[in-house]
Amino acid sequence: MQTLDIISINIWQILISFCNLIILFFIVKKFLFEPVKKMVAEREALAAGIIEEANEQKKAASADKALWESKLSTADKEADEIIKKAVAKADKRSDVIIGNAQERADGILRQAKIDAELEQKKAQEGIRREIIDLSSVLTKKMLKREINEQDHREMIDEFLQDIGDIS
Repeated sequence: MQTLDIISINIWQILISFCNLIILFFIVKKFLFEPVKKMVAEREALAAGIIEEANEQKKAASADKALWESKLSTADKEADEIIKKAVAKADKRSDVIIGNAQERADGILRQAKIDAELEQKKAQEGIRREIIDLSSVLTKKMLKREINEQDHREMIDEFLQDIGDIS
């Protein structure tokens, strides 16, 4: 019988092809797959590092934002307190200034009243002296020395006291 070589299975050829495939696989793995795998791993690490850095910066930014917002609200509260204290201090100061001015005005009015009363008494005393002198001169002319001067002064003083008591 005749054998057909077309469909024949040659074990040696299969083994050599299989060895060639394994050698080719290791060569491709060594020169292509490992560098590509290494490059992909580096890229993944770089991307992960960038993402982690971005997340850290985002956390830091949000922490800074919260800190600044709290400081801003605290600063607003402090500014309000400072304004309230300044207004209260200004009110107290104005009350003190107004009180001092009122006391000065009252003192000036009292002093003016006292001065006016003193001037009035001085004027009354001056008028009284003039009346006494005038009375004395008139009386001298009228009586032509019948009463001495001391008696005459006593009579005039009595007369003026009576007039002072009436008014």
